[in-house]
This record gives sequence, structure tokens and C-alpha cells, in this order.
Amino acid sequence: MSSAGPGASLSPLIHLIDDDEAVRSSLALLISTVGLRVQAWPDPQAFMAGFDRQTIGAIVLDVRMPGISGLTVLDTLVAQGVDQPVIMLTGHGTVEMCRRAFKAGAAEFLEKPVDDEALLEALQNAVRQHVKSRERSQADRQAHERYAQLSAREREVLGLIVAGLTNKEIGRALDVSPRTVESHRANLFAKLEADSLAQLIRHYAALVEANL
Repeated sequence: MSSAGPGASLSPLIHLIDDDEAVRSSLALLISTVGLRVQAWPDPQAFMAGFDRQTIGAIVLDVRMPGISGLTVLDTLVAQGVDQPVIMLTGHGTVEMCRRAFKAGAAEFLEKPVDDEALLEALQNAVRQHVKSRERSQADRQAHERYAQLSAREREVLGLIVAGLTNKEIGRALDVSPRTVESHRANLFAKLEADSLAQLIRHYAALVEANL
């Protein structure tokens, strides 16, 4: 395993799976030069047994390896819901192989000998993609948790507020007093942690996007 030095424990982790020891060593050294940690694995079996899917980072996966092919590993990762982007490497690429890799969910497909800049750019793009994906997932979880706190009536009021109705109009629509609507409104702002109407609407948009 190669590390990026002091503070590297806070950096994203790149999993590198290649049965060629010389390739693993050279690529691990290259990747560490841009501040990314590297965990090198000699075969897919070792990787699958030791892989921590909670880490932020990406996976660099050789296509042709003894026992299990990289494409089979990619299929397995996708089936298991692993969200780290996967960059495929091959020394014997074909159009069909490239097509299959992308169809299976690969983030990038590079041929060996790998161009250093192309690999580093692909990895940095993949890590940025993964960070954004995790942030969206966290936002969705928070939206679920906040929405779960709302009563059925508060959810009704929220929808009507976003539709642009005033407290009086909402009161008439729900057959309640404006004072009651104001109470529900205050609860909505507190439970959804919104400081303004615009923020409340953004939270509602996030709830809709999360299919709540």
C-alpha cells in the first residue's frame, strides 16, 4: 500500500486491483503524488474480502486477471450497490469490451500503458463525482428524517404554502383558523430547519426529488 504522507488519512482512498506487481507499485506511486491514498490488491478475491464500501474514493480495476475478470468484478460491485466509481484498465482493449464496461457502469475505460495525466484526471473526476453522490445521499437521508417528523396536517400545509396560498387561504382550504395555520407554519420552519420561505421551498423541492 502506498500513502500520500502526513494528513493522508483524511484524503480519499483509491482501491487498485491488478495482478501485476510492477504495475501496482508504479500506479500506486503515481496516484499518491496527487494526495490520494492507495490500497493495492493483487487479485479481486482479496479486494472483495477487504473492501470497505463506506470510504470515499474510487476503484481502479484491471480487466484481465486470473480467476475472475475485471468485468465480472464490476458486475458484482454494481449488483451489490457499491457507489464508488470504477475505472477500468486493459492492455488488450476492444470496442466491444469498452462498450460492455460502460454499459455495466464503469466511469472510465483506459488502455495500458496508461497515460499518467489521463489516469490522474479520471481519478480526480471520479472522486469529485463520488463526493457529490455521497452529499446527495446524505441530503436525501436528512430530507427523509425531517419529513418523517411532520404530521399529516403539516404536510398538507407545506404543500399549500409552496403553492403560494396565504394563511387565510390555507385556513379556508383546510377549514381551520389562520392562527392554527400559523402554528403549523411555525412547526414546519422548526422541523425542516428553514430560516426563510425560500429555504422552506428548497427543502420541499428536495423532498419531492427524494420521492417523499
